[in-house]
Amino acid sequence: MERLQSIPYLLIAGIMMMIAFYVGKVMKSIRLPSLIGYMVTGVVLGPSIVNLLTGPVQESFSFITDISLSFVAISIGLELSFSSLKRQGKGIITVIFAESLLAFALVTSAIYLLTRDLPLSLVFGAIAPASAPAGTVAVIQEYKARGKLTEALYAVVGFDDGLGIIIFGFASAIAQSMLKAEAGSTMNMIEVLLVPLKEVALSVLIGFAIGWLFSMLVRRLKQKVDTLILLVTMILFSAGLCQLFGLSEILTNMVFGIVVVNTQSSKIIHAIKSQLESFMPLIFVVFFVLAGANLHLNALPSLGLIGLIYILSRSAGLMSGAYVGSRLGRLDDTIRKYLGMGILSQAGVAIGLSLVVKQEFMGLSSHGTYIGNTVITTVTATCIFFEIIGPILTKIGLTKSGNIKASEIEKHREQKPHASNG
Repeated sequence: MERLQSIPYLLIAGIMMMIAFYVGKVMKSIRLPSLIGYMVTGVVLGPSIVNLLTGPVQESFSFITDISLSFVAISIGLELSFSSLKRQGKGIITVIFAESLLAFALVTSAIYLLTRDLPLSLVFGAIAPASAPAGTVAVIQEYKARGKLTEALYAVVGFDDGLGIIIFGFASAIAQSMLKAEAGSTMNMIEVLLVPLKEVALSVLIGFAIGWLFSMLVRRLKQKVDTLILLVTMILFSAGLCQLFGLSEILTNMVFGIVVVNTQSSKIIHAIKSQLESFMPLIFVVFFVLAGANLHLNALPSLGLIGLIYILSRSAGLMSGAYVGSRLGRLDDTIRKYLGMGILSQAGVAIGLSLVVKQEFMGLSSHGTYIGNTVITTVTATCIFFEIIGPILTKIGLTKSGNIKASEIEKHREQKPHASNG
């Protein structure tokens, strides 16, 4: 064990990437997304089994996760041109509100019927809408998915992050108010409710400013590689500002991407996307290995009835919300049928929100301590399920909708684990 802890971090990075790369190819050969292999590698190398990716190692690599989420977010933003959003119409907004709010309502109701604990139920409901866009984007890019469902997925997994933050802020504030009332004290509800609104507003503002600055600078560049250097520079700058001010990296960089795709020529957009397409697979390998290392298998036994109810009610809320929203918004039949299958992934954002709950609720009362411990344990355990089943269902939905071409499926099926190309 001591020898494992003394291995240089660069060597650990090389080991985990090499193993993940080939395990990902094995997953391809059995018609599963590569990222499942990356996550399996992370689980095996993490504290659950081998413990090569120890807590300190993961902490040292944590900046990679922040950078990865920023790259995922700008990839989403670059797909959200106003022309594509106009094609989808107001219906996509209906979908975003329907799936987020219905997931919140169903999870809150189901947990309350089980526990009769309203503050606990509100917190679980508030975390339910949070998605993990990286899994969806990774599957879309790996299989080169194109079509109406793909466009809808980009919009939903991007914009529901902002709505999720607002829902969490409001529900968490109400839950805290209830706990303080139980203890005989009060809190300024207005100030607490303003926090999520400020976070969303600042994220949008900074994303717009960085997108505008990038757009001004990129027009003067002639070489594609210069465009990539400037893009990476601005993404790092954006991610750093988000950390400094406690903002959403996903929402900020998504707005950054939206500004760029709607202000630049098709030539510049093509140059940016082509550079990202060659760069993103490397990002996904590292990101999902580290995500897997964070999924502790010893949390599974504590899943319990609350965890099972959370999984079922969240899945039902998101999928039925996507269907109802698509129907009310008069979207394409393929979107109605399969959109819900592409938005189930849940990981980093949800675990981050559960950590916020633990920090803010622990000091309120014994009831608050119980809520904090229950939420962090349950969400961590259920994320293992959602991170495995989410990408698989995304691939199935995209395939059935025709957004993944048969040639791509055949190409992945024919690839062998020892093949040299991806």
